[in-house]
Amino acid sequence: MRIACIGGGPAGLYFAIAMKLKDPAHEIAVFERNRAGDTFGWGVVFSDQTLANLTATDPVSAKTIADSFAHWDYIATTVDGETSTSSGHGFIGIGRKHLLQILQARAGELGVELHFEHECSSDPADYPGYDLIVASDGVNSAVRTRFAEHFAVDIDVRRNKFMWLGTHQLFDAFAFIFEPTEHGWVWAHAYRFNADTSTFIVECSPETWAGLGFEDMEQEEAIAFCEKLFARHLGGHRLISNAAHLRGSANWLNFRRVSCGRWSRGNLVLLGDAAHTAHFSIGSGTKLALEDAIKLAQVLDRPGLEDPQALAAALGEYEEERRTAVLRIQNAARNSTEWFEDIDRYIGFPLPQFAYALLTRSQRISHENLRLRDPEWLEGAERWYRGAQGAGEEAGQPLFTPYKLRDVTLPNRVVMAPMLTYMADAEGYACDRHLVHYGARALGGTGLIISEMLAVSPEGRATIACPGLWDERHVARWHAINAFIHANSDTKTCAQIGHAGARAACRAPEGGRGYDVPLADPWPILSASAQAWKPGGLVPEEASLEDLVRIKEDFVAAARRAYDAGFDALEIHAGHGFLLSSFITPIMNKREDALGGDLAGRMAWPLEVVRAVRAVWPQSRPLLVRISANDWSGERGIQPEGAVEIARMLKAEGVDLIDVSAGETNPLARPVYGRMFQTPFADRVRNLADVPVMAVGNIEDADQANSILLAGRADLIGIGRPHLANPMFTLHAAAKAAEARAFVPAAVCPGYEQMARAEAKLAEALRA
Repeated sequence: MRIACIGGGPAGLYFAIAMKLKDPAHEIAVFERNRAGDTFGWGVVFSDQTLANLTATDPVSAKTIADSFAHWDYIATTVDGETSTSSGHGFIGIGRKHLLQILQARAGELGVELHFEHECSSDPADYPGYDLIVASDGVNSAVRTRFAEHFAVDIDVRRNKFMWLGTHQLFDAFAFIFEPTEHGWVWAHAYRFNADTSTFIVECSPETWAGLGFEDMEQEEAIAFCEKLFARHLGGHRLISNAAHLRGSANWLNFRRVSCGRWSRGNLVLLGDAAHTAHFSIGSGTKLALEDAIKLAQVLDRPGLEDPQALAAALGEYEEERRTAVLRIQNAARNSTEWFEDIDRYIGFPLPQFAYALLTRSQRISHENLRLRDPEWLEGAERWYRGAQGAGEEAGQPLFTPYKLRDVTLPNRVVMAPMLTYMADAEGYACDRHLVHYGARALGGTGLIISEMLAVSPEGRATIACPGLWDERHVARWHAINAFIHANSDTKTCAQIGHAGARAACRAPEGGRGYDVPLADPWPILSASAQAWKPGGLVPEEASLEDLVRIKEDFVAAARRAYDAGFDALEIHAGHGFLLSSFITPIMNKREDALGGDLAGRMAWPLEVVRAVRAVWPQSRPLLVRISANDWSGERGIQPEGAVEIARMLKAEGVDLIDVSAGETNPLARPVYGRMFQTPFADRVRNLADVPVMAVGNIEDADQANSILLAGRADLIGIGRPHLANPMFTLHAAAKAAEARAFVPAAVCPGYEQMARAEAKLAEALRA
């Protein structure tokens, strides 16, 4: 093949090398606008896996690269002069200029034509006679820009400002250094990449950047300011720029996250940063580019590519495989980027928690992964957490730290999240199946069990098979369930009370299917507005003021019954499109009276209900509220920042904890699913509204739960579906953690002890 590579960075050069090694007969030319020695970066970071991939592709250049690596094992987090250092991270780095020199030399040795100081055209027609044109022209790719509509280019310009510098101060760890100023925090990402130089990236929020006057500073002035700010970390060394041609604020950049819906167009294909970027805070841009090059060379190592259809198939295979790997890294990079953009939310944490949150920010490093890397450091963080929570300074996982709400102390942070079971009879009575269902999870060690929604009135049921607390006769059944749980475990119980609103009068799903299907003969239903919850659904009546007075009293009466039934806590359901939620979200609230309009109007009646319930619910017992923190409907609905305001209003009415869920207010919405996908909403509410929260949503194991707790993202962990499959979820996690404080019912002890021994043997085998 005759191949033209537009752009002579690591991606284009390494692709040329890989193709020449596949077949020396390939004619490959690399066109680069800069001179051979020019580069505008400092160091680049690699992983051991990337080095293994390079070695498998070209052992010669891989050895030269490996011999040039700077190695470090530590991450040091320094906040205003105080440092926490953890080990076991295993980074390797190399100067970008040296990497380019190695690749240029190797490419030339293999017969690649290198054309420097060549102004590259973005028009494929200017490269006649080439079978393939590889656009490896970087984040500002002119080729990608020319065909932006075809490539379905999406560029997300992030808010923080950064300046990429270097220094001769050598850092023995990958250092994150945070310094306060009168206009906010400024921080550096610093790491050594050769024997005498370190990368030093300075970053801050746009508000801090503007407040400090960086916009009006020339490069020398800005660098001098940063030298003074970070002087105690620079050891007398200067900060250096290799972009002297840039003037003023042009030295400061906003990171541009690039993604493309398509990566090829005929015989034109995107490679590396031209196709995608990942934020520098996780150091994977060069890694992705080189691995792109390896894969592209692999798919092109086949006969018949002179056929346009065969070439298209090969390029499609390249895109399909690499897109998955890139999205994984980009998702992690997005998490990391947002963490730094929200730094004010975390900078006030005690250093052990702040450092832990920084290390786990991308979700690529988990709690147990940190234990493998540096068990002593993690145990210290766990001791700090337990001590800060008043649970003593002995070691133990955060998940098994007790938690106190008012006068109720939970034995651990595991919550059985509320989930409808559709097991009640037609009169709303709980039955023996409820006793077995909830009793089994209590015997399994769950710290708090929240019941499925108990309807405050017959018409407030979601389905005919949903239980209620609208009748005094319901109390005895729940009292018996609570009595069993309290007599046989340390588990506390919470009644969730609610009214289904526009989602009422539906059939009970069969076999896990058929949700929100209206009954053939439904009862009259109410909502904030006369709007069906879903297209083709039942149209409710708009609740009148008289209706709302009556329903508020139904909530109050249900709260009193919950106390009589022996529940330790109470939760009001104000999410998921049910009645209270229908007032809160503008998706469902179209009222023209004082209970509609802005957030204050929409919250007015839900707050009345909360106020009335708090007045009758004992002051010694906690009150929780479940909300939908995101309607997943853009500006039309509740967004995470709105959830913070909702939480503040609820806190002011005496609510002790917010159960932060999301969605279900609009079945046409499109949530972004993934592991722990709702935890960012809980994080935002907790740390901006300053209120305890429970995180829910695809949290599957103790490892994830511990990460959320110790990073300060939530106070309790709601475990839903895993509890349905495994009633012993908590005791299983306790056995795996060798948790000595777990309450184990006498009847369960032999099985627990056997499970603990098996887990200990497995852990020992893995260490070996």
